Amino acid sequence: MQEVFETFLERLTESVDETDFREAFARAAQEYDLLQFAYLSLPPKNSGKPRLISNYPPRWTGHYELNRYHTIDPVILQAQCGGCPFLWGLEPSQTEFLNAERKLFAEAAEFGISCGLTVPIIDKRGCFAAVTFAADGPKPAFVRVTKRYRQILLCMASCFHIYARRKLSNDRIVNGVQLTAREFECLQWAAKGKSAWATGRILGIARRTVSFHLDNVREKLGVETTRQAIALLGESDSSRH
Repeated sequence: MQEVFETFLERLTESVDETDFREAFARAAQEYDLLQFAYLSLPPKNSGKPRLISNYPPRWTGHYELNRYHTIDPVILQAQCGGCPFLWGLEPSQTEFLNAERKLFAEAAEFGISCGLTVPIIDKRGCFAAVTFAADGPKPAFVRVTKRYRQILLCMASCFHIYARRKLSNDRIVNGVQLTAREFECLQWAAKGKSAWATGRILGIARRTVSFHLDNVREKLGVETTRQAIALLGESDSSRH
């Protein structure tokens, strides 16, 4: 199973968009016979759109987002309190839920989402996210897998959040211009005084590839030198804090 986790990390490192991240997580989860997963990340403030990456049926995720179900979903509300991973949906009774919550669970069940293991994530920036491994019912095999590999699943969830936040974040906007994850990384290392060769060694890419990304950065930002691009990066960082 160590090989599965290492392969998962390699795929996260190579991922550049939501499709890559979805495929990386789906493949890793399948190795543990977990066929459905969802990653939900809420913006730090009550503004902005939540990020949902999952291999749930698109009709369900679209319906979930359209109705802003994350605001009433009992699983998400419990996860927002932090704490340890928890199983839900194992008991058939939902008498303690409101009508809207029971409706949500009933609709989810129509798409094969009846129970799950949810991993709450509250990072040092105060950002909240939750990863859920779901199943169409509380089958013994599902319960056994989630209990046996709970620590591994927790690590997978945390790593996924860290990589997704870093590579898909709006924090990669410099002077109003959106940079790719790799362009932003190269610029950050240049700002720390690293040469193209040193940055290449750190990121595991060729020196000429680093130079290529920095060329793109200068062109996008409309500047002639990397030093000017670094100055704009500094101004953008200051405006965020």
